[in-house]
Amino acid sequence: MYTVHIILNYRIHNKRNIMKYQISAFSRPHITMPLVILLLMFISSCSTMSTSKNDPLEPMNRAIFGFNEVVDDNILKPVAKTYKYITPDPVEAGVSNFFSNVGEVSTIANDVLQLKFNQAGNDLTRFSINTTIGILGIFDVATSMGFQKNREDFGQTLGYWGMPQGPYLVIPFFGASSFRDAPGLYADQQISPIEQLHNKEELALTALNIVDIRARLLRATRILDTAAKDKYIFIRESYLQQREVLVNDGKNTEEFEIDVDGVDY
Repeated sequence: MYTVHIILNYRIHNKRNIMKYQISAFSRPHITMPLVILLLMFISSCSTMSTSKNDPLEPMNRAIFGFNEVVDDNILKPVAKTYKYITPDPVEAGVSNFFSNVGEVSTIANDVLQLKFNQAGNDLTRFSINTTIGILGIFDVATSMGFQKNREDFGQTLGYWGMPQGPYLVIPFFGASSFRDAPGLYADQQISPIEQLHNKEELALTALNIVDIRARLLRATRILDTAAKDKYIFIRESYLQQREVLVNDGKNTEEFEIDVDGVDY
C-alpha cells in the first residue's frame, strides 16, 4: 500500500491555515504521485505569497543558491545517483544509521545545554545501545527497544536561550541557514567524533556522509524540481518554518511537514 501524508500549517496574509491530506493507493504510485505533485505546486504557489522580511539578503542568497544548484547538478547529484545504484539497500541503510548515530553526540550535548535532562538520558542510552549492540550504529537496535530518536543542534540551543533566528542565509555548499544557525553548524561539527580522526579518515567519512545525505534526498528533490514554482522561496519558507518548529519543540508554531512513505517513482 502506498500512502502519502502531507501536513501543512502555513500563513497567508497573517492568517494561520491548516491543511491535511492523506492519499492512499494500492500498488498504484502512477496515480498517487501526480496528486502529490499537484499538492506541492499548490504549496509552492502559497509560499510565494509570503513576505521576504526575513530575507534582506535575498539577492546575495539567490546568487549563492544558484551556485549551489550548479555544484549539485554537476557533482553531487550524479555521484549520489551512482552511489545509490551500486550500493545494496542494506549497506546504504547501515551507512545512514552509522552517521545518524554519530550525530547523537551533538544531540546529547545540546540536550544538556537546553536542560532537557530526561531527553539527554534517552539519547545517551540510545547512543550506547547502538554503538555497542548495533556495532557502531550500523544497526539501529535502540529504536526497536523503544528509545526514540531526537534531533537537537546548537542553533536550536541558541534559540532555546532566546537568540532570534535573524536573517535567512544561504551558505556556499551547505545551503539554507540563518544568522543564528550558521555558527551552530560549526559548533556541532567541532564536537562530532569524526572531527577527532586524522585528516584522511575525517575527509573520507565526511565525503561519504555528504554523498549519503544527497542520495537520501534524491526522491524529495525530484518532486521539488517538478512542482515548485519558485524553488528558492519554497526552500526558504520550508526551512524557516521547520526551524521554528524545532526550536519551540512544536509548541505554538507554524508547522511545515511533507512525509512521503512507500512511494517509488
